[in-house]
Amino acid sequence: MTREKLLLIGNGMAGVRTIEEILDRDAERYDITIIGEENYTNYNRIMLSNVLQNKNTIEEIITNPASWYAEQKIELVHHDPAVSLNTGARKVRTQSGKEIGFDKCILATGSRSFILPVEGSSLEGVLGFRTIDDTLSMLETAKSYRKAAVIGGGLLGLEAAKGLVDQGMDVTVVHLEKWLMETQLNEMAGKLLKADLEQQGLKFLMEKKTSRILGDTRVTGLEFSDGSILEADMVIMTVGIRPETALARQAGLAVNRGIVVNDWMETSAQGIYAVGECAEHQGKVYGLVAPLFEQGKVLADVLTGRETAPYGGSTTYTSLKVSGCDLFSAGEIKEVGGVKSIEAYDGLTNSYKKLFIKDNQVVGIVLYGDTSEENRYFKLLKQKQDISALTSVSLLPAGGGCCGGSAADDVTQWADDETICGCNGVTKGTILQAIRGKDLKSVAEVTKATKAGGSCGKCKGMIGDLLTYVLGDRVATAPTGICGCTDLSRDEIVLQIHEKGLTTTDEVYEQLGFRNREGCPKCRPAINFYLNVAFPKEHGDEPASRFVNERLHANIQNNGTFSVIPRMRGGQTTPQQLMQIARVAEKYEVPLVKVTGSQRIGLYGVKKEDLPNMWEELDMTSASAYAKAVRSVKTCVGAAFCRFGTQDSMGLGIKLEERYEFIDTPHKFKMGVSACPRSCAETGVKDFGVIGVENGFQIYIGGNGGTEVQEGQLLTTVETEQEVIDICGAFLQYYRETGIYAERTAPWLKRMGFDHVKKILLSAEQRAELLKRLDEAVEGKRRNPWQQVVEDPKLQKDLYAVVRG
Repeated sequence: MTREKLLLIGNGMAGVRTIEEILDRDAERYDITIIGEENYTNYNRIMLSNVLQNKNTIEEIITNPASWYAEQKIELVHHDPAVSLNTGARKVRTQSGKEIGFDKCILATGSRSFILPVEGSSLEGVLGFRTIDDTLSMLETAKSYRKAAVIGGGLLGLEAAKGLVDQGMDVTVVHLEKWLMETQLNEMAGKLLKADLEQQGLKFLMEKKTSRILGDTRVTGLEFSDGSILEADMVIMTVGIRPETALARQAGLAVNRGIVVNDWMETSAQGIYAVGECAEHQGKVYGLVAPLFEQGKVLADVLTGRETAPYGGSTTYTSLKVSGCDLFSAGEIKEVGGVKSIEAYDGLTNSYKKLFIKDNQVVGIVLYGDTSEENRYFKLLKQKQDISALTSVSLLPAGGGCCGGSAADDVTQWADDETICGCNGVTKGTILQAIRGKDLKSVAEVTKATKAGGSCGKCKGMIGDLLTYVLGDRVATAPTGICGCTDLSRDEIVLQIHEKGLTTTDEVYEQLGFRNREGCPKCRPAINFYLNVAFPKEHGDEPASRFVNERLHANIQNNGTFSVIPRMRGGQTTPQQLMQIARVAEKYEVPLVKVTGSQRIGLYGVKKEDLPNMWEELDMTSASAYAKAVRSVKTCVGAAFCRFGTQDSMGLGIKLEERYEFIDTPHKFKMGVSACPRSCAETGVKDFGVIGVENGFQIYIGGNGGTEVQEGQLLTTVETEQEVIDICGAFLQYYRETGIYAERTAPWLKRMGFDHVKKILLSAEQRAELLKRLDEAVEGKRRNPWQQVVEDPKLQKDLYAVVRG
């Protein structure tokens, strides 16, 4: 049988998903060619905000790598957009002049960011947020510039703004309307969202209309219709998208807002189809992913000769991918045309819900704060269930099965055609069929086979429920990996690092079979730390694997500036140091000078480009106040001046700090030395706490401040300062060798067992061994990072230079 030629124009989510559906139905039917405009293989566009927020890498959002096209025998015409379509001759010509014939053609040309047609919109620094290249441009710009303006307070704009805040930028969202996401949220929910985002560092200008973008060659700011001005080094346009229809118009196809299609996704030309954001069905153009996949399934059935129901439009819903701001919105959310509503607000949990009702059916949903009932309400909406038997009181809370609560939440009771994974349009029936037909036993296997759970991951719990429903106790319990790049735990990774003699992160990723060979922001710092501890001589520290604070040796603040905190061992300083700090603070116009909680003096609001010069002029070492390392030793004034002091707390604190400063640890490591049980240095909540008593020193370990305060546990009482110093060193090294990266000492002590740790540290032989390993590990590595930057012009240029237009 002669295979037909199928041409897909558009290498995005909707088109490639349609091809996947076709291959699942009949892999031998077509010779397939795909034309792509971008220089990437198929990727998950909705995850771009995660890339911007450092939750995913580019590699992690690639849905189909180049190998997939080869395996499926698909010809990919890469980075070469189609420029003309001849529907009569059945040919397409690309930008490079290539001509491609076809029997059937699918247009999946997607959409483009809408750029406001105002003066200055073509200036350098004005970007959309639609593609990988847009995202990379934003990340690159954030390295050199400080102020960003995001025009548009919708879903995409807020995700972009949060991502830029995470990059250290000062971000202002400019919105024309009275509240955020006014299409999806009502005023109450929109204002709750704004308040939560402000807590995360975003700024807002509401009811502002941009009249022009300022700048000569590069953007410098925005001017609004009321005459006011906002400074900006970068402007992100997120005011909507427009279907890409240029090729269809050139070919003479019927086009309104999008390419007009019927219920079978056919355009006005025979054998030419359209799916996705470029298609207009019954007057509607969809910009969300679930409808695109639903269209793709119908078209796949059509193109493989299967009987299928016509596409009848989609019910859409929205959620926001910004942590701490859970929201869900679906359907009609305005009280017009007979629509009434009921709502509830819980001020204690900051949760809000509002249901819109018409003719005894839920027609709209707004949830903010607690979105755990989104499936329940969305099911009521999609199935148009009659709710006349329910009262407002029984409808709003989840309650029991009487109102569709617990029973409706039970995914095993759902119909097979209901959607489990909205991101990828995967139904319960598809998942069950895959579990049974392909003998799948884990969530990861289901994701690999169906794509369900492969995007935002919110549906993984339901996938797990379906696995248990089908397999019972045969469900595979995968080991808990340190991140999504691997299923290996910390202990398994460290063990294999030692056994295989791995000395670089690349070796770890390759030889331990990480799914993402580049790693991610979660595993890269951890692997770098484990290698530093395992092979301190052989492994060279990898600055690129460290978080921004450790790369730049200063804490980035919520406005994009940095803090400079010089070391004052034991909290002790001199008049000369104080005068020098004052001179530097005055010279560089430091807006805030503050004594920190660790008895140091912090200079806050420092520009990135000023950091190297300030460090040089201060001529003091770094307090490592940004690092997962030994931070500081807090002390009281002690026996030298205090009437109650029994020991020289300041002297011992300085000795501890001199002995162990600049040593990396799994998390920050703080110490305190008090000269008497009054514990003025707050010794009880330090990782390593010392209290002077008449006959020596009590030692406490595992005390933590912070969000989960833990009181330290009494380890022992010793007579001499040297014993305190040695036990501290042994404790540090044992924590380094056995701690999970980013695990503080309190949970570490609980996991390891206090009695076990106590036995190790109080063994003179084991203590000596630990101290020996610590000294060997840090020999030649303990240095002041500020001095290193001051002495290295290349580091200054690479990390601290700021380019301004």
